[in-house]
Amino acid sequence: MRWVYQPLPAVEVEATARTAGVSRVLAELLLRNGHRDPAATAAFLAPALAGLGDPFLLRRLDAAATRLRQAIAGRESVVVLGDYDVDGVSSTALLVSVLRCFELQPRFVVPRRSEDGYGLSRSAIDRALEGGKPALFIALDCGTNSHDEVAYLAGQGIDVIVIDHHRSKEAVLEQGLLINPHVEPEGDGADEPWRNLCTVGLVFKLAHGLLKQLRAEQHPVALGLKLRDYLDLVALGTVADLVPLLGENRILARHGLRILQETRRPGLRALMEVAGVKAANGINPVDISFRLGPRINASGRLADAALSVDLLLSEDQAFCAETARQLDAFNRERQDIERRITEEAERIIERDYADSPGIVLFREDWHPGVVGIVAGRVTRKYNRPCVVLGNEGELAKGSGRSIEGVSLVDILAICGGELTSWGGHPMAVGIAIEKPRLDSFRERFAETIRVQAGGDIAQRELVLSAWLELGQVTEQLMTELEVLHPYGQGNPEPVFGVSRVVLRQPPEVFKVQHFRFVLENGRGRRLHGVAWKLGHRVPPVGVPLDLAVQLTWNHFNDRKLLQLELIDWRRAEG
Repeated sequence: MRWVYQPLPAVEVEATARTAGVSRVLAELLLRNGHRDPAATAAFLAPALAGLGDPFLLRRLDAAATRLRQAIAGRESVVVLGDYDVDGVSSTALLVSVLRCFELQPRFVVPRRSEDGYGLSRSAIDRALEGGKPALFIALDCGTNSHDEVAYLAGQGIDVIVIDHHRSKEAVLEQGLLINPHVEPEGDGADEPWRNLCTVGLVFKLAHGLLKQLRAEQHPVALGLKLRDYLDLVALGTVADLVPLLGENRILARHGLRILQETRRPGLRALMEVAGVKAANGINPVDISFRLGPRINASGRLADAALSVDLLLSEDQAFCAETARQLDAFNRERQDIERRITEEAERIIERDYADSPGIVLFREDWHPGVVGIVAGRVTRKYNRPCVVLGNEGELAKGSGRSIEGVSLVDILAICGGELTSWGGHPMAVGIAIEKPRLDSFRERFAETIRVQAGGDIAQRELVLSAWLELGQVTEQLMTELEVLHPYGQGNPEPVFGVSRVVLRQPPEVFKVQHFRFVLENGRGRRLHGVAWKLGHRVPPVGVPLDLAVQLTWNHFNDRKLLQLELIDWRRAEG
């Protein structure tokens, strides 16, 4: 792993520290993430709900809110179809919850992966219409490219609203109302703070617009409804969907995590219980990414994601406890399947694709419901964009994950002509391809990445945010760093270099893969650290070392202790 550190001009760091009223360490972190404008930096450090923009700046949102207002006034029948990932599930729960406040009883449907495939498919639509033809059909987190399906609904006299954030190279929907910031003309609002909202963020904006319209009419329910109470759902989808935590996403995630910490939803509290998330310790993005999100996703991967929506909507304590246990069981099953596929995928990569800049894997017996997680794991391990596919009848279907600096949207725009379908974001895509075309696509995918990325893409770099003296690693620094939270895409957690430290006692290896260590700063202060999955690279005792670390709180026995998480180490030079 190659360590990379680009020093910043000292005069610029000092100026930012004075202007923003922060330490030099925090000033360096702000500058490194591009925060140079004083007003924008102040807004970043204190993301207020008042900073959310007018929802009607989003194209067609005014018309969509008006259509919802008509549905409420006329007590119309409404069907909501949401995707089966966390963003789709939380979007569905949010919209259904808000509409129920206005005495509508919308039916909701989530595609079944094995029966309906992805998105707004005809089979999912037909299942949604089994309960009767609605006046209004709302598709969430899917539908941007569903021209035929929207026309099918419209042909039956059903009004359609599509709320989605997946990118598309196709023409905009000709029928229905589409709210998707990424389908607008190039350069139109590209820098707006809401540009990178995921679907649950867009649904929140729609709910905001609806309330503004209804409050203008002095609607009593709208006047009493607090959208802030729904930010726990917004935080779930926003963090899980890996959208940049900047602009309005940062505002929604920052406040949503606080609401999630004190949520009164029985379903979320039951899910936290089985996932081992202790609200008293605070809720962080990792709690969503690695504990809550996978359990919400698990039902959609292996069974029916409608179960997760039911959990988020239910007020029945017993139902929520039982459903949370079911999702936990699904997640354990998913982990077992994923572990087997990951091990097999790694063997194939090391045997056949060790030198390939981009990797496409497929096996007939791989479960298409978990290959996205496998793609993420092998992408991180081999530091190369990877697509992992499972069997879906005549098609190979699955997901791709990328690395920083390589947009899969751009890559597939060049080499995706042979795909049956694809869509997603720069870091994550879903694709389907006819099996006979796999070999050709695999070659084109690798070559396109080679041309676009250049160099040795597999040479992993560790970018350091700042260098610290060991004496600077204190609780005071941790408190100051809290203004940068939440970390995520676009606002990465800082990795600090700590130079020339010496271990005085051997690290303690535990569970074979990991080790703990202790550092002394020379003034009687002991700092504890942990290294995950580095048990094969235990550093030596008594020699100067450079450490690359992240700083965390370790909650143990009702105590909160500063902890170093070791990312990498090397022998100090000189």
